[in-house]
Amino acid sequence: MSAVSDAYDAVVVGGGHNGLVAAAYLARAGRRVAVLERQDHAGGAAVSARVFPGVDARLSRYSYLVSLLPRKIVSDLGLGLDLRRRRYSSYTPYDVGGDGRGLLVDNGDAAATAAGFRALTGGDREFAAWQEFYDRTRRVAEAVFPTLTEPLPDRARLRKLVTDAAGEETWQALFDRPIGEAVEAAFDDDLVRGVVLTDALIGTFARAHDPSLRQNACFLYHVIGNGTGDWDVPVGGMGAVSGALEGAARAAGAEILTGCEVTSVRADGRAAEVSFRDAATGTERTVGARWVLCNASPRELARLVGDASATEPVEGAQLKVNMLLTRLPRLRDRSVDPRAAFAGTFHIAEGYRELETAYTQAAGGELPGPAPSEIYCHSLTDPSILSPELRERGYQTLTLFGLHQPARLFPAHDRDSALRAVLAPLQAVLDEPLTDVLARDADGRPCIEARTPLDLDTGLGLPGGNIFHRPLVFPFAEAAEPSAGRWGAGTPYAANLLLCGAGAPRGGGVSGIPGHNAAMAALGR
Repeated sequence: MSAVSDAYDAVVVGGGHNGLVAAAYLARAGRRVAVLERQDHAGGAAVSARVFPGVDARLSRYSYLVSLLPRKIVSDLGLGLDLRRRRYSSYTPYDVGGDGRGLLVDNGDAAATAAGFRALTGGDREFAAWQEFYDRTRRVAEAVFPTLTEPLPDRARLRKLVTDAAGEETWQALFDRPIGEAVEAAFDDDLVRGVVLTDALIGTFARAHDPSLRQNACFLYHVIGNGTGDWDVPVGGMGAVSGALEGAARAAGAEILTGCEVTSVRADGRAAEVSFRDAATGTERTVGARWVLCNASPRELARLVGDASATEPVEGAQLKVNMLLTRLPRLRDRSVDPRAAFAGTFHIAEGYRELETAYTQAAGGELPGPAPSEIYCHSLTDPSILSPELRERGYQTLTLFGLHQPARLFPAHDRDSALRAVLAPLQAVLDEPLTDVLARDADGRPCIEARTPLDLDTGLGLPGGNIFHRPLVFPFAEAAEPSAGRWGAGTPYAANLLLCGAGAPRGGGVSGIPGHNAAMAALGR
């Protein structure tokens, strides 16, 4: 190794939330730590932003809900976050050609939910199946989630935990056979099947019966968060999460350097050098470290170490849309309050057959139609993201997450076409034009923005716009690369070069788990 300008116990490449977790743990253990972040702020995709000019609303621009962040990390780092549970799980319109009726799943009223299932299906079987299915996933969650912040278990150990908790059939359904088989065996109704399947497809371009089982891994991570599978609203927006983590890292003594783009990493197992470009001074610098923890994608890590052989294609599959409304729109379904329908996950065009059709269309290079999406209103649960004036005037936010919008569709189809495709089926269940309730920014433009996978690649460095950095894998050792090691943080390049981002085993989502695990590996725990 050559002479360097400074030396650290650890350098973290990338100041996203996982990098901040790693830095906080290492600094609290007395290590000298630097975090190098390309952007002018920390937080990565877990940030809040004033998206619309002249409008005082701080939206969770990219990541938007929290489920996988362990209470252990919150407690260990003293984060003091307020994560609020949503009363309503979901609302799904189904009588689109009639009066717009929909299925409302109310976590606070089982009898009302049962009545909704009965109105949809004509009996009680489907609701009973719903309860039994999610009782099984809850038992899996209670068994599996604690292992995510422990050394990476082998397949046999995880299998025993799952089968002891929920039976061999559940292991087969989630880990060995395509999730579509379990969904079809459990439910008869197409709409109910679709609502269940969506957790396997969010950010993952796959079909229910994909032999790769990537949809199964996606489903697992969506239903095991903190042993319950609940998805909570971060008060203050996602920026409150990354802000708390940045505060914890700084308080522990970590140096967080923004505007510093890493250009290369060299490591030999004993020492490492990290070169970066400092935007503030316009200079190139190199620092030394005992450990390097990469909070970037495996694709980016390969580039930084000069590995030209890492060419695995990766793509994201979603369209993220942020909106600010002067009020919630009226629904064609007059039996449900829009404040209930939009407070949980509002499913659009997500029947089981619709999801399969959308996948087939997108795989063939077409924009899906009707395009499936999921919508929710953050400000109903947490109005603090709006200024007092906007709250007084009744403004609300909407977040729309479009499924089956793979990077391969862009730029052959432009952003505006994709936006129209996801808004059309939403408009079909509204009783008034959405444009009538869209707020306007200081320049008079509608307060709506869309981000394609290519936008996420360019802006955040997510490979192909993949929000998980690469396809998710099951949380056991045999599903990881051989170099992953005891904590799942190892890389094939050097023993002191670790992966602490979403592309690590047990990564994906706003969890901090890869950051925790890489820190434990560096500390020799």
